Amino acid sequence: MSAIVSEITRSDKRGNQQFDKLLQNANIKRDNNLDYIAGIYDADYNLIAAGGCFGNTLRCLAVDEQHQGDGLMAPVVTHLLEHQMSCGNRHVFLYTKCDNAAIFSSLGFYEIARVDNEILLMENLKNGFDSFLENLRTHAQSGSTAALVMNCNPFTLGHRYLVEYAAKKHDTVHLFVVSEDLSLFPFADRYKLIKEGCADLTNVTLHTTGSYMVSTAVFPSYFLKDETAVIEAQTRLDIAIFKRIAQAINTQTRYVGEEPFSLVTGIYNKTMQTMLPLSGIECVVVPRKEQLGAPISASRVRKLLQEGRLEGCKDLVPPTTYNYFFTENGKKILAEIQNAENVVHY
Repeated sequence: MSAIVSEITRSDKRGNQQFDKLLQNANIKRDNNLDYIAGIYDADYNLIAAGGCFGNTLRCLAVDEQHQGDGLMAPVVTHLLEHQMSCGNRHVFLYTKCDNAAIFSSLGFYEIARVDNEILLMENLKNGFDSFLENLRTHAQSGSTAALVMNCNPFTLGHRYLVEYAAKKHDTVHLFVVSEDLSLFPFADRYKLIKEGCADLTNVTLHTTGSYMVSTAVFPSYFLKDETAVIEAQTRLDIAIFKRIAQAINTQTRYVGEEPFSLVTGIYNKTMQTMLPLSGIECVVVPRKEQLGAPISASRVRKLLQEGRLEGCKDLVPPTTYNYFFTENGKKILAEIQNAENVVHY
């Protein structure tokens, strides 16, 4: 008789308590952002296997110690994959401990990256990440190359300064635009504003990060409030993935803007400065461009927009970004920003 996997709803107090205990016994920290949980109970209604989802990622997967070897992980993963399919997610990621690599490989997942023999990221597409890297290799150039990863929510003169700074020092600059659509400015608009704002920089090549860089699969803390230890772990994983991307585009330098405000980005920059040189990649932190004695940042722009001070943004963003605010899409985003509770990046 096959095991029955049942959803554990938010209102199921007992089920959630058992889930917490199951994870604790497996030395797994519960992800505070899980949006779906399911598990298997024994005849006495004790939770003996479970797992959860956040976006298109499976995480917090555990089996009770007394039932390991009973084949309970397979039905849990199958159930969670069916849930993902019902949500329209065909490309699914799995976040787990490195010790579980063999288990999840047998269930159809393929390794992308691991960190410190502690964190493992896998996906259900056999050649997913390899195909992503292969496509990047077609854009690799000889000579001096550099890379930047930007969200640009929205594209400011601070972003422009950083891109221009790198472009003056290298033959080619690969600019990766965060693809995840969890920012106030949608991806399509952010990409367009970056492209227009850098149109004169002929040695800058734009790429999308896809699901492999600064995404909810790899780095949900970039978009959501989390504990420092969680942010640091996800940062290390994101950087481990970037190392392989750097090899694909033949770059040995990554540029980042100095971060005096955001906790997440500050941890990200500090970790890059430690980890990247160990792989022969220079991490260059560029001081922020200032306006009226204060650093230019997207958070500063969003704050002004929230306060209805559109004119105050004129000296903080390129003309292409400023003109966007008067478009149909721009007006819609302005209304959303003015109604948002918090517009400052955590």
